[in-house]
Amino acid sequence: MVAEGFEVGIIGAGDMGMLYARRFAQAGYAVNVCDTPERHGELAARLAGTGISVLQDGYAVSRRSDFIVYSVPAVVIGKAVAEYGRATKVGAIVAGQTSVKSPEIAAFEAHLPADVHIVTCHSMHGPNVDTRGQPLAVIRHRSDDAHYRAAVEVLGALESRMIFLTFEEHDRITADTQAATHLAFISLGTAWSLQGYHPWLNPQFISGINNVKVAMALRIYASKWHVYAGLAIMNPLATRQLECYVESMGTLYKHMIAGRTAEFRDLIHRAADFIFGEDRSHKTILLDDDVLDQLSLSQVPKEQSRPNSHLSLLSAAVCWYRMGMSPYDNLICQTPPFRMWLGIIEYLFCNEEMLEESIETALTDRYTQAEDLVFYTAATGWGQCIALGSFEGYQRRFEATAEFLRPKLEEGKDLSTMILQKLTERGQA
Repeated sequence: MVAEGFEVGIIGAGDMGMLYARRFAQAGYAVNVCDTPERHGELAARLAGTGISVLQDGYAVSRRSDFIVYSVPAVVIGKAVAEYGRATKVGAIVAGQTSVKSPEIAAFEAHLPADVHIVTCHSMHGPNVDTRGQPLAVIRHRSDDAHYRAAVEVLGALESRMIFLTFEEHDRITADTQAATHLAFISLGTAWSLQGYHPWLNPQFISGINNVKVAMALRIYASKWHVYAGLAIMNPLATRQLECYVESMGTLYKHMIAGRTAEFRDLIHRAADFIFGEDRSHKTILLDDDVLDQLSLSQVPKEQSRPNSHLSLLSAAVCWYRMGMSPYDNLICQTPPFRMWLGIIEYLFCNEEMLEESIETALTDRYTQAEDLVFYTAATGWGQCIALGSFEGYQRRFEATAEFLRPKLEEGKDLSTMILQKLTERGQA
């Protein structure tokens, strides 16, 4: 049991930092938070009367807190720990909330005193998702048993489903589950922006799994760019999957426009058999019509819908096949976007009629091939930006697309949150 007078500190009062602060305060802990100096006054006024103490900076939080969480973007974790780490209270427990643990652990080892315990974590969801029932990676890196138990008890206030990993295992799983998933959704958004139309007005995106694509893309673009940039650029294990996804898309698109029907079909069916098995009729579907029918931002009548090749989904399946990776192995540490991503891929591949329509559309529909050219171009551009390690380029591309999609960002985020909550409840049933 955590000792009386135990204080929890949060360095970084952004969306995730405040989510943690409120959950810990609700559980009865004394909570200290800080953010950048220019936010101190505004933060103190906003949290007045909540029982959460707003301190001047990370030095103040580090000196008095027994469990400290660095809730800062992955790109600045090294700088933050270098600045405040030496002020850490003797015997304190330190954690981080970054989505990439390799640079976080390196920063902790370089800048934290030897008498500090390191038990870090990562909530596998964004700030708009209730922590209860969601996966929480817990990583014991340097700690005795007593402090490890104390860390687990504090994190228990989130009421999340804990998964115990090493930091290397964490980074491998997040690369496998998030890298190509995020690339697909942000590329869809950029493709819509490049063509100058909003997807809720396009007949290709007004039904079923197309609505899921739109809602999840809007959800991502309603978030902060650095959340996704850090994972893509700073996780060295993400590079291979990002490259494979773009290459798989390129292979499929070349088959489409070259009329290589047999090669296209063979690659799709080999991927399907590898991931879902030859008999896909008994597969447990993560999404069903009851969920899909609730997803609609469209302003176009459903009867006016056009077929879609679902190139983004076909490319993901081919990528997993080429990498020899079963996406189901990673559901233990899934993120909400990944579960939705796998759900719509499974929905497509386990419906023989829908998969055949997707293949036929890809191979014969010239309108769709033109649309897919822009999507492929967008994905290639994002892949190059990430390969160059350009945070500035990532930010500019992301924010430009977010501005184009702004009319529906909040609505899309709310809708996707509702569906993700239903999926969480179903998984707990």
